[in-house]
Amino acid sequence: MFKKLDKLVLKAFIGPFIATFFITLFVLVMQFFWKYIDDLVGKGLDLISILELTSYVTVTAIPLALPLAILISSIMTFGNLGESFELVAIKSAGIPLLRFMRPLLVISVVISILAFLISNYVMPVANLKFTAMLYDIRVAKPAFDIKEGIFYDKIPGFAIKVGKKEVDGNSISKIVIYENQYSLQDNIIIAEKGKMSVSDDKKFLEFDLENGWRYQEKGPYNTKETDYYRLGFKKYKKVFDLSSFDVLKTPDSMFKSSYEMLNVRQLQKSTDSIGKELKRIESVRMNKEITSYYLFGKHFEKGWKTGKPGRPQKAKTYGYNLPDSTINVAFTKAADKINLVKSSLELIAADHEQRERDWRFYRLQWHKKYSLSFACIVLFLIGAPLGSIIRKGGLGMPLVVAVVFFLVFHLLNMFGEKFVKQEIMGPFLGIWLSSIVLLPIGLFLVYKAMNDSQLFNNEYYFRFFRKIQGLFKRKIASGS
Repeated sequence: MFKKLDKLVLKAFIGPFIATFFITLFVLVMQFFWKYIDDLVGKGLDLISILELTSYVTVTAIPLALPLAILISSIMTFGNLGESFELVAIKSAGIPLLRFMRPLLVISVVISILAFLISNYVMPVANLKFTAMLYDIRVAKPAFDIKEGIFYDKIPGFAIKVGKKEVDGNSISKIVIYENQYSLQDNIIIAEKGKMSVSDDKKFLEFDLENGWRYQEKGPYNTKETDYYRLGFKKYKKVFDLSSFDVLKTPDSMFKSSYEMLNVRQLQKSTDSIGKELKRIESVRMNKEITSYYLFGKHFEKGWKTGKPGRPQKAKTYGYNLPDSTINVAFTKAADKINLVKSSLELIAADHEQRERDWRFYRLQWHKKYSLSFACIVLFLIGAPLGSIIRKGGLGMPLVVAVVFFLVFHLLNMFGEKFVKQEIMGPFLGIWLSSIVLLPIGLFLVYKAMNDSQLFNNEYYFRFFRKIQGLFKRKIASGS
């Protein structure tokens, strides 16, 4: 009997989970394109590059899509079973809700482990490839596009103006090409008409010009030795190099040290190294840098002595023992020493602050890999009892409730991560904030579901307020 129940709940769960997972993944990927649309549009990306970028984004979105898919599908599964009174029949047979939830809880644990493996082994590689590719796209020039009547200066060393372009896009007229070779001479080509085309390998722009002139200066500028040439032509071919429009191929090693590109073992190793360096700065480097400027450090505790031999007295200041003629010089040198110490301390403090920030970010990412995986179990413990309490299937009420809880989860994650980066919270508390808040809510909902709670029953609240209303009426009547 139990095996049949397990098959029943698994069969009811798998379909909604797969559907909600891919829908959620699609929404998250579209969110990325909406965010970076300005960096992508107009760069002449081919279909293969777009698909490659999309694949990297999809992988990075999986750890966030899995918890939401589990939340929505678990609410829908138990809501459908409750709406069809199958939950009532199961409970009436003496089978507790926790036993009925057990197969899906096992599935949630398996998905949680899968999410961790993806986050730990696949996601760092995808982040590395994605970051390098997005950087190349951002620094790439806009796609080649010459408009009528406007000088086009994106090709290095040239400014091109086309008076008119025909419908075919190749035939042009009234062409002006200004050559700017970073010298003071002006070299200009003017033609009545011509053909514009791009080579088959997309690396060169070719202008086949007709009926024009080429004006050129040669020799030293602004001297009698400068020669001016004017050459007329019936046909002339000008070729422009378009290699500067190619998307660069930045090596992955440029970004591999970022905390988002590392797995748990690498993050742990990095945080340990940074922690040792912080201790070295605090215990060794600080003393070494400062004490090197003080040649009389041994006298700090003893104090300076003055007075007659055999009857020493402690001097009030260091300058008390100096002749008047050397006091100004000594104080000037002391001030210079203080400024050197101050500059050295500022450099040490900046280095210490940067390493503390790096340690915080690496530790944040280390906790994040575990917290997002654990969120699959937390959101299941919220979704399953909610579905059995609501007892509504489909995409209506379950979807609304799921979105509300996921927004709470997502906002707590965002705020926690921001608080960690701003040093308001430690890495552990900030990253696990959502789980700390939502896990008790999930356990409370499980308790309510086990006791057939009327938490989302409108009739229950209607009867409750009617009782309160009747109580007030009786109280008013007795008082009168």
